Amino acid sequence: MTSDDVRELREPVRRAYEVCPVEVSIAVLGGSWKMTIVKNLLTGTLRYGELCRAVGPVTPRVLTRQLRELECDGIVRRTAYPEVPPKVEYSLTEQGRALEPFVTALNEWGTRYADEAIAPRLR
Repeated sequence: MTSDDVRELREPVRRAYEVCPVEVSIAVLGGSWKMTIVKNLLTGTLRYGELCRAVGPVTPRVLTRQLRELECDGIVRRTAYPEVPPKVEYSLTEQGRALEPFVTALNEWGTRYADEAIAPRLR
C-alpha cells in the first residue's frame, strides 16, 4: 500500500470492524443509493451528471455524500480534470469491481422479491 492509498477510516467502518465482517459490509455499502451507484459504475466510468441520471431520483447533496463515502472507503475512484467547466469522472476501484457478483445477486433477488411480494400488494 502506498501513501496515496492510505485513507482516513470512517468512524462507522471502524466501529463495524470491531463487531464482524457483515457489519463492515453494511457500514461501507449500506447507505442510501450506494449499491445503485456501484451497480451503475459496473458498466464503466461515468461523469457526475451521467451517474445522477442513471441512479434515479437522488438529490445532488445525497449523491455527492455517498460518492465521497464510497471514495473514502476505497470502492469508487474520483478523477478530476483541470478543465473549465470542471470535468469529474467516477469509476470503480479493484475493491469496487469485486462487488459485481454480490450486486448481481442482490439485483436478481430484488427483482424476484418485487415480483412476488410487492407487485401483488399494489394491484
